[in-house]
Amino acid sequence: MHLNALLPRYPVPALNVALTSGGRFVLGASPAEHFDLLVFYRGLHCPICAKYLLELERLAPEFASRGVQIVAISSDGEERGRQMAEKVGAKGVQFAYALSLRSARQWGLYISTSRGQTSIGIEEPELFSEPGVFLVRPDGTLYYGAVQTMPFARPQFQDLLGAVDFAISKDYPARGEFTGAV
Repeated sequence: MHLNALLPRYPVPALNVALTSGGRFVLGASPAEHFDLLVFYRGLHCPICAKYLLELERLAPEFASRGVQIVAISSDGEERGRQMAEKVGAKGVQFAYALSLRSARQWGLYISTSRGQTSIGIEEPELFSEPGVFLVRPDGTLYYGAVQTMPFARPQFQDLLGAVDFAISKDYPARGEFTGAV
């Protein structure tokens, strides 16, 4: 098996997903001024995801004021995607659903198998992707990426806001771009 690692300053995979608000999010079709913030989450079954996305929704106006567009994405179907958007009270965060597991793999996300019902009594899908957070520049290249094998200890959005401020004010380049022999 091959796991894909995305490289900073290089194009990210295509992304075209349905939105719970209607329409589709097509990465690159209407890029944000500075970054598209893509937050891949496990699904409605994950209580840690809900808490994480509530914090993202709380900070959504801060991201928007910095020219950052936010999309939360899962492989859940439409109904579960809508339920998560409602649970979070989504206004500033767009929610996308039906991410294919093939696409999740292209983004370098880990895939897990179901363990049945979670602590909140919701059945896990047979297969689903683990979390990932990415900042994508308007030109479609990766600026920042973090993928995880577990739902725990994710990048904090308040910290990411500070990083966005620094990146914009200092025109700081994406790091980790070296692909030569070491």
